[in-house]
Amino acid sequence: MAVFTNVQKEDVLLLLKKGYTSEEPKTIYEALRLRHKTKPVALILFTSGKLMVQGKEEFVEKVVQSLKKIGIGKLVKKEVFRKETGQMIGSDESLKGDTFGGLVVAAVKADAKSRIKLMEMGVADSKKLQDKEIMAMAEKIKKAVPCEIISILPEEYNKHSKVTVMLNKYHKQCANYLAPGQHVVDKYPGCNVGDIRETKAESKYLEVAAASILARATALKQLNYLSIKAGFSLPKGSTHVELALIELKERGLDFNKFVKTGFGNVVKFLQK
Repeated sequence: MAVFTNVQKEDVLLLLKKGYTSEEPKTIYEALRLRHKTKPVALILFTSGKLMVQGKEEFVEKVVQSLKKIGIGKLVKKEVFRKETGQMIGSDESLKGDTFGGLVVAAVKADAKSRIKLMEMGVADSKKLQDKEIMAMAEKIKKAVPCEIISILPEEYNKHSKVTVMLNKYHKQCANYLAPGQHVVDKYPGCNVGDIRETKAESKYLEVAAASILARATALKQLNYLSIKAGFSLPKGSTHVELALIELKERGLDFNKFVKTGFGNVVKFLQK
């Protein structure tokens, strides 16, 4: 897989005269989808201007070189993961630092054959992908490899006093569901589960990167669900959330059902 940024739709359309055929976009986030007539390679242009080149590596490289020659966008540095053997289970979490929402933990299992599938579909650290790309890719991952996702709403989250205990419990639970396989965890403070614990594991292990995408996609769905219940759009993160907290209060909504009530900014707000 290769990625180009700052790509213009008009430039991609010109490829229809250079050995490509057009296909129907599969999600609302895709502006164009092309396939090479003779090579097993697909080009997906997202509305963000990012172009993904997917397919067998040897053919992707040839297509990349041809795209560079005609000056389509800017080629992004290739994601490089560690070469693993056997069955690996990677797990990661999302919403841990967000004021709104509860917690999501996801795990993905892959072997040599399915790792090729994940690479060809363009799996990368979720932090390097936009939300619209994450949502589309998460569906592909679910169809390609065994996975497990645990999504905890704020009301359940707030029953626990220590997030580390929850993380250890759910990472282990996800891995056990997918066992057997060597379990790699994106290390967090107090992590005591997994055969391999590494910080920034999502940029080193393909399975953890795939898990990070599933976790983030599920987190986005949870925030969307809670936004519908609240009647307004809930913010991500914890930096600019006070206006949303004020809105919750003015609407007379139960904070326990929407936010992490033990977070310092929430405690401080409720004490005003």
